Amino acid sequence: MANLKIKLVKSLNGRHAKHIATAQSLGLRKIGSETVQPDNPQTRGKIAQIGYLISVTEE
Repeated sequence: MANLKIKLVKSLNGRHAKHIATAQSLGLRKIGSETVQPDNPQTRGKIAQIGYLISVTEE
């Protein structure tokens, strides 16, 4: 199964509460923090919601 490397590139300050919660559920707390998540529909949905805050690369 493929994995996705997700990096927070924009600040969470002033964002919608749901978007902050989504970022934190992915393990992203500060700008520059990275996490590796499985490539599944749940992760893709979270990425779609906060795509403007993150960068995604496939591993």
